[in-house]
Amino acid sequence: MPPRQPRAWQRMLSGRRLDLLDPTPLDIEVEDIAHGLAFVARWNGQTRGDWAYSVAEHSLLVETLFARTSPAEGPRWRLAALLHDAPEYVLGDMISPVKAAIGQDYGALDARLSAAVHLRFGLPAVLPAPIKRAIKAADRVSAWLEAVEIAGFTRDEADRFFGRPAPGLLDGLGIVLRPPVEVRRAYADRVAALLALV
Repeated sequence: MPPRQPRAWQRMLSGRRLDLLDPTPLDIEVEDIAHGLAFVARWNGQTRGDWAYSVAEHSLLVETLFARTSPAEGPRWRLAALLHDAPEYVLGDMISPVKAAIGQDYGALDARLSAAVHLRFGLPAVLPAPIKRAIKAADRVSAWLEAVEIAGFTRDEADRFFGRPAPGLLDGLGIVLRPPVEVRRAYADRVAALLALV
């Protein structure tokens, strides 16, 4: 008898069965993404506060920062910014040193899930390079703010690892810690609002 293949799918709360090795857009639901990301902690949970700082909350901040740094880009690319960490709803949020240790396998898995998510929401499977760079820049600004406000970094350390944000870019912004149920709703509502504008 040949050896059994290990299970490579996860049952989602929506009832979908998501194949992690061969995901299809039909098995991607915004409610599953919002729920998963609201319960995934950034910084491996090593943050100050009574609630974990979730990937969903981080994604909302990245979308806001992307809008500030790329004001000419419309709702389609703002949606891409909001969904930039969507695969983490099933993969979890691994800090960069762990991703580097795992290597190419993690990157390939993340790329397949990203493509399926993008197609599900009407985006190209692979984002244009300038958009991807702009989202990454907003992501680094978010990481700087998170590092300084809740992850115990000094400003000098955050500058060294993430780069100093442009003056005024963070005006009026701060890290918000909310219970997962609130963040889940805010994330799903924001996806719906952007989809209505695309």
